[in-house]
Amino acid sequence: MNAQAPHIPVLLDEVIHALAITPGAEIVDGTFGAGGYSQAILAGGARVYAFDRDPDALSEGADLAGRSRGALRLYSACFSDMDDVLQADGIASVDGVVLDIGVSSMQLDRAERGFSFQKDGPLDMRMAQDGMSAADFVNEADEVEIADIIYRYGEEHRSRRIARAIVAARPISTTAELAMIVRKAVGHKPGAPKDPATRAFQAIRIHINRELDELNEGLEAAERLLKPGGRLAVVTFHSLEDRMVKQFLRRRSGGEGAGSRHIPTVAPAGPAPTFEKADKAVRPSDAEINRNPRARSATLRSATRNSAPAWNEKGLAA
Repeated sequence: MNAQAPHIPVLLDEVIHALAITPGAEIVDGTFGAGGYSQAILAGGARVYAFDRDPDALSEGADLAGRSRGALRLYSACFSDMDDVLQADGIASVDGVVLDIGVSSMQLDRAERGFSFQKDGPLDMRMAQDGMSAADFVNEADEVEIADIIYRYGEEHRSRRIARAIVAARPISTTAELAMIVRKAVGHKPGAPKDPATRAFQAIRIHINRELDELNEGLEAAERLLKPGGRLAVVTFHSLEDRMVKQFLRRRSGGEGAGSRHIPTVAPAGPAPTFEKADKAVRPSDAEINRNPRARSATLRSATRNSAPAWNEKGLAA
């Protein structure tokens, strides 16, 4: 990335190490964004198949794709569809998959995208720039649904109070309006360490973009697409995402059903593990956090695919 790039890729060196890139390898960058991971992967001599559902990311990545002389292909699609899209393009398997989950700095820093209350803008939050917006959701959903979404995806225990305030204040059209409503509902004091609007914004964004469903489906797609010996690397930024990745890798590496040492349990027969035991989770260094405060909550989890058949969504070998 150059000094003018709008996004600093988190745990870049650690991700490149986890992917174990060799010249000629074929790697999926499932979350292209500003192209930070893709550019580093290309520098290692690999080919990159990059996915993004955000039209802005793809438009701004066209120059890098052009300069790559065919080594970088951009796909306008969700990463959950990576196996179907690539197979339709004649690519049956790949050597690595990297996913950087969540919202990008490009999206956060542009007020017109409506992801952040740090800069006032239209209440949008749509990664693909189509479908239901955040404004549609807060203005049309009933109070119970709003409270449920904020509680489930924001882990916010004051969700009912916030939902009640949102419904009473409708219509809501800007990020600043929504943030003010949330703060007032919970009695936020200026200067407090964490703005209570953060959890509500996170929850609404996750809901309208189906982020957790996309992550689950993307992990399964990566499992189907990776070659034996292929590497999966996933960077997450909050506990809900990290928990999903951790549990997926634990299940897929045969790490469930062991029982306690006092009462051993025999796990029921099922599909063979598809991944080796996951590598130790990696967190950013203090130096990286100082350079890029948004890296503070990041966690990298990685694992190696083995030769067992992929599971299907019912947990059976496909």
